Amino acid sequence: MSGPSDAKDAVIESRTDLLEFLSGGTRPASDWRIGTEHEKFGFRTDDLRPPAFDGERGIEAVLKGLVQFGWEPVSEHLPGQPGRVIALSRDGASVSLEPAGQLELSGAPLEHLHQTCQEATSHLREVRAVAEPLGLGFLGMGFQPKWRRDEMPWMPKGRYKIMREYMPKVGSLGLDMMTRTSTVQVNLDVADEADMVKKFRVSLALQSVATALFADSPFTEGKPNGFLSYRSHIWTDTDPDRTGLLDFVFEDGFGYERYVDYLLDVPMYFVYRDGQYIDASGQSFRDFLDGRLPAYPGQRPLLRDWADHSTTAFPEVRLKKYLEMRGADSGPWNRICALPAFWVGLLYDATALDAGWDLVKDFTLAELHALRDGVPKHALKLPFRNGTVLDLARRALEISAYGLKRRANVNASGADETVYLEPLMEFAEAGITPAERKLELFHGAWNGSIDPVFREFAY
Repeated sequence: MSGPSDAKDAVIESRTDLLEFLSGGTRPASDWRIGTEHEKFGFRTDDLRPPAFDGERGIEAVLKGLVQFGWEPVSEHLPGQPGRVIALSRDGASVSLEPAGQLELSGAPLEHLHQTCQEATSHLREVRAVAEPLGLGFLGMGFQPKWRRDEMPWMPKGRYKIMREYMPKVGSLGLDMMTRTSTVQVNLDVADEADMVKKFRVSLALQSVATALFADSPFTEGKPNGFLSYRSHIWTDTDPDRTGLLDFVFEDGFGYERYVDYLLDVPMYFVYRDGQYIDASGQSFRDFLDGRLPAYPGQRPLLRDWADHSTTAFPEVRLKKYLEMRGADSGPWNRICALPAFWVGLLYDATALDAGWDLVKDFTLAELHALRDGVPKHALKLPFRNGTVLDLARRALEISAYGLKRRANVNASGADETVYLEPLMEFAEAGITPAERKLELFHGAWNGSIDPVFREFAY
């Protein structure tokens, strides 16, 4: 989840300002970049419990420890409390905290996947150097496998306090989304409105394939939960006003203007002013535009309010100044590299993008919803047309690999970017997900205990 926007403080004068903000990220293909984000669960190595924010072994101590590697601390002041370090920034990247202390790297915009993977490697090395002396470890999975919701800590961020109070009003699993999920995402650029529309449609149609390939959340409170991506299932009962598939993306005439309408219909969470979050949960940005926001009467929004608001919609693919792929569970190092590889190969080469569109252009909305609803439980084995999602995944991976080869970015060893698809190719060849492999261990070598996952799969 994002922090306060750094967009300009200019007052929004008209609807045109909203459109120009979203479309302002367009750029030629030569300037396209890759921004990768991943979250991970912290745990104390002695008792496996998630660390609190405070204390010698708390998450704030990890953030402060990372300062030695050139990160600049970012503080937030809550009413009646001293400023606390809640994030870090360095060279276009940031480290931030999800609601229960999941540590997130929001990577810098990079040119190719070799840089992306090196960035993840360096970050995990730095985190480990700080965490090990504190008796802490970090685990990449889609859902917290052991601890109950009421056993998860809460981070002292004003935004999260507002969301914590609002979530139970609109869904039964929103607090689980906040405290017990982790994901890996990639942000990708567009050339113009037509390019945005095509990429949006292809990525939205294939987001369930990514969910299936990355499915890695089969446990809840130490036991199998009946899902392969329980993280994905949680989004189905979080907040229907801001989640799910966006059917209108596939309608004729879709473009930036239609997405602006969607965002205007998403209820607000807050207004951020003078370092404080003003609770506007459930209120309308349209009223804010007219100076009639109950939480902030007589005031009109700034561009940074619109930027903040755009981060409070949580569809499977999100449009900000770029497109954000949101369907995957978090995982180990090689899948942090694999997620951007999958989407870059599909979307950043024109021929591959055309092939991706040919693959999905006749999918009906009913089929897309059946994929979205069925993949959390069945993943690659979900029936689809005359086969399964596995068949769809294999074809998508072929297209992605073709697109990556055409990019022809090689590392010092001469390997191109297709090397980062290898773990996904392995899953597709075997027809088995990371979640199913962990379930085999749980019922076999782990003797029905979830505790070994923290040792065997920690970074």
